[in-house]
Amino acid sequence: MRTFNVATDEEIKKGETTDIYFVRTTQVLKAKGLDGKRVVAEVTTAGLPEGWPWGVLCGLDEVATLFEGCPVDVYTIPEGTIFRPQDHSGNRLPVIVIEGPYGSFCELETPLLGLICQASGVATMAARLRKLAWKKLLVSFGIRRVHPALSPMIDRAAYLGGFDGVSSLSGAKKIGKEPMGTMPHALIVVFGDQVKAWKAFDEVISRRVNRVALIDTYFDEKAEAIMAAEALGKNLWGVRLDTPSSRRGNFAEIIKEIRWELDIRGYRQVKIVVSGGINDRNITELVKAGVDGFGIGTSLSNAPTIDFAMDIVEMDGKPVAKRGKLGGRKQVWRCRKCLEDVVTLFGERSPRCPSCGGKTSPLLQPLIKSGKVVAEPESVDRIRSYVLSQLKRVPMVC
Repeated sequence: MRTFNVATDEEIKKGETTDIYFVRTTQVLKAKGLDGKRVVAEVTTAGLPEGWPWGVLCGLDEVATLFEGCPVDVYTIPEGTIFRPQDHSGNRLPVIVIEGPYGSFCELETPLLGLICQASGVATMAARLRKLAWKKLLVSFGIRRVHPALSPMIDRAAYLGGFDGVSSLSGAKKIGKEPMGTMPHALIVVFGDQVKAWKAFDEVISRRVNRVALIDTYFDEKAEAIMAAEALGKNLWGVRLDTPSSRRGNFAEIIKEIRWELDIRGYRQVKIVVSGGINDRNITELVKAGVDGFGIGTSLSNAPTIDFAMDIVEMDGKPVAKRGKLGGRKQVWRCRKCLEDVVTLFGERSPRCPSCGGKTSPLLQPLIKSGKVVAEPESVDRIRSYVLSQLKRVPMVC
């Protein structure tokens, strides 16, 4: 008996999470002997949410799982690639290409898009926040705002996009890291006293865990910051503010006051961490105010999804396309100097970069060949490094 409202691995692999019109399409094609038609389909997006200038592709580990054993070839740009929806000439950028009998993968379109649309949105938001905060500590706190079955995906995408760590047990296990986090307000409320709660935490919890005292439960944040520093002394790594927006006032000024009061008392080593309501619109102000780290929840886990779509662009070796799409199998070429992309028909020679004249190399590479995974799996740390290396070279813009 199913106890939670989630699909099983088997149901997803078998296409049982698809839209009904794909099932009916399969039925019609089989009845008319057309299910074996060999097609090339590509995944693109017309644009990105909220005017974002670029996105981060994420979720290809699950795409490989979805298509493993399916008699198709799958080509993708590398996971973690920072991409723009269109190339230099305005042609849509294929991020995934699938080739094979259409009847064999028709019903997998819906789960395929589901695997990459949300994960890519989270990874993109993580990368945007990393670009804005850069060297500051970023921790994913967002799993309480999504279905718990999604926590490994959310936290993997956040880490891949540039975050330093995650709070969830399942997410940390997925990326092979220790979960990060210290105490909720509930711990302090149960003790009925901030100092007692902080000291109890210091006495009980392993020394491998940084001592970060939550300082906004009962009193003014500045007062509690001083209390925490005096109570834990050199053991105190940092203080965290999770003040509700209705009680914050000018949050940046509060941060500056706390920094000043800690510094003049000799606690310059104590870091300031904030959480609650942090997003890509207000993080810059807080960075400038002196925040050392952020726990980011809702704006990360509920990041806008990227509206990828899949379309047939070739059938039996001939270009086809619906209105608004370009027919023919394509390749994406990237200039390694300026990260400009050029889309050409598959098989054409490598073009020069139209922006800087540099050499380009193909981005779409085999992931699946005849149902077998042929690409070596990349570690999340390597993908994260790839994202960070690109982030240094792309503008924020908005």
